[in-house]
Amino acid sequence: MIPIIIDIEASGFGSASYPIEVGLVMPSGHRHSMLIKPAEDWTHWEESAEAVHGISRQTLQQYGRPVREVAQVLNDLLAEQSTYSDGWVVDKPWMTRLFQSAGLAMQFRLSPLEQLMSEAQIERWDAVKQQVLSEHRESRHRASYDAWIIQKTFLRSCESGDRSKEA
Repeated sequence: MIPIIIDIEASGFGSASYPIEVGLVMPSGHRHSMLIKPAEDWTHWEESAEAVHGISRQTLQQYGRPVREVAQVLNDLLAEQSTYSDGWVVDKPWMTRLFQSAGLAMQFRLSPLEQLMSEAQIERWDAVKQQVLSEHRESRHRASYDAWIIQKTFLRSCESGDRSKEA
């Protein structure tokens, strides 16, 4: 099984932060990415977060899609499917905030990626992710790229387990 992976970039790191970009990668490897124009009451902004993802408020105002449009596109792409995040503890509240602000119900499930992983996969995750990153180095820290790296790491960590069983 190749999972759908979602990654979210946000305005900051605390509870007042909100999603500014959502990226996902489908089982086929096809990537989707959307910048999100902040809702009027989304005012929190951390320069330290901007330094990580490289997305300015001005960029969001100019190129971001409205909150409701982003939520509707996600529902259209992901209806009735399970999706996964390696940062569920922060991604789930950001996704909830997006859909609440949009006034829409989320029509897909967002779960922790760890639900799909064996204990051995979890133990080797960091090492496998470093291998994947070293092979696919991109300078941008953006949501769809991060989701793609997470999916590649998940698949490689499955393969690593299969090879260790054969030995």
